[in-house]
Amino acid sequence: MQLGKMALMILVMAGVTYLIRMIPLVAFRKKITSRYLQSLLFYVPYAVLSAMTFPYILYSTGNIWTALIGTVVALIASICKQSLIIVALLACVSVFIGGFIF
Repeated sequence: MQLGKMALMILVMAGVTYLIRMIPLVAFRKKITSRYLQSLLFYVPYAVLSAMTFPYILYSTGNIWTALIGTVVALIASICKQSLIIVALLACVSVFIGGFIF
């Protein structure tokens, strides 16, 4: 790859990263008092992480049914307020057992 092209790509990536972090600081100089906007901004990271993670969950095992079994077991365990390690272990075990069934 040419050095100039690589330098341009690095500069564009740095600029985009900088803008994403600086625009909120410039746009919101005062404290946000709107309860609606505060609650919206509170849940944005969770929504983005879920949107990036969930599609991979369905294709991670190579079989949609075992992936769905693991997802359902993980959701049920998390709703029952289990710790993260217990949720992960239960999901892995259920996918393993589901692999024998399907």
